[in-house]
Amino acid sequence: MNSDVEQRSEVREWMDASTELFLGAVDRLEEDDFVQASPLPGWTIADIVAHVHFNAEAIRRLVSWARTGVESAMYAGSEQRTAEIAHGATLPPIELRTLLQDSAGALGHDLDQLQDAMWSNSVVTAMGRTVPVSETLWMRTREVGIHAVDLGCGVDFTDLPDGMLGRLSAEILSKRHAAGEGAALAAWLSGRSVGAPLPSPWL
Repeated sequence: MNSDVEQRSEVREWMDASTELFLGAVDRLEEDDFVQASPLPGWTIADIVAHVHFNAEAIRRLVSWARTGVESAMYAGSEQRTAEIAHGATLPPIELRTLLQDSAGALGHDLDQLQDAMWSNSVVTAMGRTVPVSETLWMRTREVGIHAVDLGCGVDFTDLPDGMLGRLSAEILSKRHAAGEGAALAAWLSGRSVGAPLPSPWL
């Protein structure tokens, strides 16, 4: 097995494990929990669940693009993403749970349909980056892993795979540094500051 296939297989394992953590956490939520505030500013727990559902549908569009060659953007624009989340958060919890489970399963099925040669096909993310479709595995892994923690329902970063944590930490450090937060990060990581040094959650 070549390194690309091995890496893809590993990230797929992280994605599947993190998806199970997220789905399990949502299953443990009480109906009243959905309207509670989440750690993300301005978002309820229902907003997070709706976001993760619609994220699966958006990534499915990229997978379809890579498989068929017919361009299919994640979103028509930022307004679509915002409107989908806002609508999804108003749905009854039982309906939102079902949508979440169905879209997660459908995404897994769609990914399984990609032939080896298709994984290098280029797609464009919502941020305008041109990437091979294999990158969608990591995109989804981040979403379900971090947001499983955000649900506050028994999942912690210690539950995520070690390899995933290493890649996630390196990516966050790079993006935070690029955003001008390098000094606060260095102080905290070297044990020379107290408490969380950053003003808002990432992702």
